[in-house]
Amino acid sequence: MRVQVCFLLSAIITSLLSLPAAGEFSGGEIWPMPTWKQATPREMGMDAGVLGRAREYALTGGGSGFITRHGQVVMQWGDQKRRYDLKSTTKAIGVTAVGLALKDGKIKSLGDLATKYHPRFGVPPESNAETGWLNKITLFHLATQTAGFDKPGGYEKLLFEPGTKWSYSDGGPNWLAECVTLIYGEDLNTLMFERVFGPIGIKASDLTWRSNAYRAKEIDGVKRREFGSGISANVNAMARIGYLYLRGGRWKGKQIIPASFVDAVRTVPRAVRGLPVVKRESNFNASDHYGLLWWNNADGTMAKVPRDVYWSWGLYDSLIVVIPSLDIVASRAGKSLNKERNAGYKSIEPFIEPIALSVITENGRAVQPYPTSPVTKGIEWASAGTIARKASGSDNWPITWADDDNLYTAYGDGWGFEPKTKKKLSLGVVKVTGSPPDFKGVNIRTISGERVGQGAKGAKCSGMLCVESVLYMLVRNVGNSQIAWSEDHGKTWKWCDWKFTTSFGCPTFLNFGRNYTGARDKFVYIYSPDSDSAYKPADRMVMARVAKNKIREQGGYEFFKGLDGAGRTVWTKDIADRGAVFINPGKCYRSGISYNAGLKRYLWCQTIYGQEDMRFKGGLGIFDGAEPWGPWTTVFYTEDWDVGPGETSSFPTKWMSRNGKTCYLVFSGEDCFSVRKGVLKD
Repeated sequence: MRVQVCFLLSAIITSLLSLPAAGEFSGGEIWPMPTWKQATPREMGMDAGVLGRAREYALTGGGSGFITRHGQVVMQWGDQKRRYDLKSTTKAIGVTAVGLALKDGKIKSLGDLATKYHPRFGVPPESNAETGWLNKITLFHLATQTAGFDKPGGYEKLLFEPGTKWSYSDGGPNWLAECVTLIYGEDLNTLMFERVFGPIGIKASDLTWRSNAYRAKEIDGVKRREFGSGISANVNAMARIGYLYLRGGRWKGKQIIPASFVDAVRTVPRAVRGLPVVKRESNFNASDHYGLLWWNNADGTMAKVPRDVYWSWGLYDSLIVVIPSLDIVASRAGKSLNKERNAGYKSIEPFIEPIALSVITENGRAVQPYPTSPVTKGIEWASAGTIARKASGSDNWPITWADDDNLYTAYGDGWGFEPKTKKKLSLGVVKVTGSPPDFKGVNIRTISGERVGQGAKGAKCSGMLCVESVLYMLVRNVGNSQIAWSEDHGKTWKWCDWKFTTSFGCPTFLNFGRNYTGARDKFVYIYSPDSDSAYKPADRMVMARVAKNKIREQGGYEFFKGLDGAGRTVWTKDIADRGAVFINPGKCYRSGISYNAGLKRYLWCQTIYGQEDMRFKGGLGIFDGAEPWGPWTTVFYTEDWDVGPGETSSFPTKWMSRNGKTCYLVFSGEDCFSVRKGVLKD
């Protein structure tokens, strides 16, 4: 009997190992043109039994459904050709036209005032003009339900000053639809079929957009459509729209809407998160999980569902669900699943959760936010017992390779290397000589550089860089961050008289070789969680660049906005227009990034936020890309590393082998200068 059980277990394990891991597919991108390819759940690495629970729950409301993974249909039910009134799912489909206008340059920024595009914006009723708020409402407010318009879709009164609260509305999105209509001077239905629906394989028999039901049928002689409601579609068309978003706005090599717009759609803007919610009894804490007219799980309300999932949501629970980390799109329409009403996410969680849980992960590992690297297939870590730990009681350790061939780093909340300082410092500077295992650290005493203060009350270094023989520090916890520099290898420091006061609460430098040799170009690059604080995880990372001879000049900085249709970077001087360079909702925390010249890849080490104290337990992610802005792929990812990852980590470029395969991770695990060897597998 024991032999039979062992044989059975062996067969099961072998079977599981033969399945694709979460997020993995070796078949390349597949486009459903003219039709979708079919696959079994097993072929796509999914458990058919678990996936079936989603279908069973959906069918409690009848209707039709469609689930894809890696661009292939794994499950469908109901009449696939029947069009359903999607109600508020129209918002998520309609806002695609805003992305189109951004791509075309018709809209310069979502921060533009709505009155710039609509001369009669917001009235009637005339009482709205009397509030003095109309000239404050931006396209961003309209797209995030923070403009203040009342719920119905007609000419609704303003309830509050824009940007101060969150209130679910049809009226606000309908004003947005009018802005886009006037921008193009064209019926949005015609525009969208020509530029979006048609190119992704949606026919007129798949999707219809009714005339405006709340306002006059035309505006300036052009057909008037709604964003609040009005689209009817079948689940196939819904899935195609979801797939466009899953692929970052791209379809068969053509960028239909900007990837940066898709990133904005699927995350919670900082200006929205935590706003008071009008009618909280029905909308709950919506401002914590709402993007640009799409809902999401960024706050982890659905505990067993990846935080990067986002979806459209209409009355009767019409849904377009996108799960980037699992490469899944699902659509569902029919009668309502929310039998009790006012149930929040509980009405749709039994549909979304089994879809996510059906994906078979390798040995139960965490679902990584980006696909596996095409260059590096993981890291073979030296055993925990070989980790070198010095400077006990001190953490942080951002590090750079200077012109004198030494490494320079900084510690926080500690006493540095032996002999330790008598006074505990919030910021202390260290010179590291040699290489593992024979390296030594020497504390550099500097009145102008050292700081005191425990935790968030003390200034701390989060980034270190050497350029043209000058050391630079990025210092956090100073509302928000500041730059200091030293021209004598850390003995004396001068401080910029300006700060990053928006975002960049925990910034770090991209490091190249000795004294910045081997740099990609003339710029210095800075990365940070998109947060004002170093102690709160963000949904995304942001990036800035500055010419290396202008690091001290506030006006020299540009902020990464995204990529254009040709894949070129777009930069902006306006920090409010910054886009995401990396997304991992609720997990973007402290990090370090360096260029591996041997592999010609950028290696980004990130502590994966899971708890406040990660000195002894926590997650670690290492991502790589061909450019400073990606596209990012995963080298290593776990939410429970075999040792504590500490606050920050990075691969010093000095300690990389010539071929790039052997590296040494410097991290602050157990509040030490901890060094662990890693071999990158090809």
